Amino acid sequence: MSTSLTPNEEQRGEATGSAPPGDVRWSARQWVLLVIFSGAIMLDGLENSMIAVAIPEIQKAFGVTAATAQWVPGAYILAFGAFLLLGGRCADLFGRKRVFVIGMAVFAVISLLGAFADDAFLIILTRFVKGVAAGFTAPAAMSLLTTTFQEGAQRNKAFGIFNVFEASGYSSGLLIGGFLAALNWRSTFVLPAVVAAVLMVGAMKFVPADPPRTERSKLDVGGALTLLLGMLILVFTVVEVPEIGWANARTIGGFLVSAALLVAFVVIERRTREPLIRLELFRNRNLVAANLSTFLLYGGAMAFQFVLALYLQNMNGWEPWQMSFIILPGTALTILIGPKLGWLMDRFGVNKVLVVGLVSFIPCYLLFLRIGPEPDLWGVLVPVALIWGLGFALSLAALMVAGTAGIRDEDQGLAAGLLNSSLQIGGAFGLAVVTAVILPATQLGDLYPGIWLMVGCAVLTLLAHGLRKRA
Repeated sequence: MSTSLTPNEEQRGEATGSAPPGDVRWSARQWVLLVIFSGAIMLDGLENSMIAVAIPEIQKAFGVTAATAQWVPGAYILAFGAFLLLGGRCADLFGRKRVFVIGMAVFAVISLLGAFADDAFLIILTRFVKGVAAGFTAPAAMSLLTTTFQEGAQRNKAFGIFNVFEASGYSSGLLIGGFLAALNWRSTFVLPAVVAAVLMVGAMKFVPADPPRTERSKLDVGGALTLLLGMLILVFTVVEVPEIGWANARTIGGFLVSAALLVAFVVIERRTREPLIRLELFRNRNLVAANLSTFLLYGGAMAFQFVLALYLQNMNGWEPWQMSFIILPGTALTILIGPKLGWLMDRFGVNKVLVVGLVSFIPCYLLFLRIGPEPDLWGVLVPVALIWGLGFALSLAALMVAGTAGIRDEDQGLAAGLLNSSLQIGGAFGLAVVTAVILPATQLGDLYPGIWLMVGCAVLTLLAHGLRKRA
């Protein structure tokens, strides 16, 4: 039951945007704040899924090869994955509202410029810059959420709704992107610009000002450069693997160089007085377990989406927007469960909700092994989509809660950047590995090793969760 507040307490909560402890009722302002923060992650889902549907039209418009066209989504993934850690730390150091607003402004302007680009290279460049902007806005939004809604019932409920926006962004993007691409592919650049502008204006008006800092913030330049270059090369190497293979000298060299840069980053952080990342943060077993689980969870999820696309589109001639209707039941389940997820975590505990969610992926992927030459809509595809949606509805928000619990406010941006990096790089690794396992995938039997890989990811995700420190 909610506790009553004095007028002064209500006024303080309204002014700061913070939720009073133990009270799950929110003011209109707090709901607006949650929509703004969640809108950032929804924008990322829209951006990725809409452009995926529009690629054939972009390829046709500029007469480029498929390899070149794949860098339209690839440039965004590269920049987004590489800048998340730096973006999260900058939000902690220089102000979360400031970083969020500037990032959204850049995203809106560059997206609009992309709509008028007359060259494929410019399209790819705008996508890269938008990925950089998203690398700052995503962790800023998530750390704003965690510092606005207090740990416990408030944050659990907030992450449940945050998860709804994330799921609906991707699935609705496939449908909206298919419709817009049929009209004019350039409109898939205009819509994200409009959404980003609305979020920017909303943040300027409703998000409380960043608190003043008693000490001047300094950026660890050496650490920032080695981290950024190491992450850029790592993500670039992983994104290129499906095209050039794991044994290619460029792939091996990329992993070695990125590893050397990241080792150099650790050395710098251990020696500098004001490190970009406090390495003792990684002694938090809950944070480490949540990141490993997120990495493996999203690796399996991206493998699933890739195998499903090959099965329905390449082998059965479906369109991307038609495939979105298969994912839609799972998305609908996420939307239904999301608003109640906070109550579920409060009632049964974050750990139990998370375990049920992670376990769900094992029967989901095992059932997917029953696919045949003709799609079995009601016997396989819809049940798989529902179980998949249940798994995501229960596990993703719970992982975000578990990964940010007990982290100091001044490190929440970094924690958010770490979790988002694990998600993005895990997805890229999952896609790269499943591609190596199943391609050229000209027959149905070629897909089964990829599905078993997904089962393996689901089992490993549970094992990674076992590293979590028990309360």
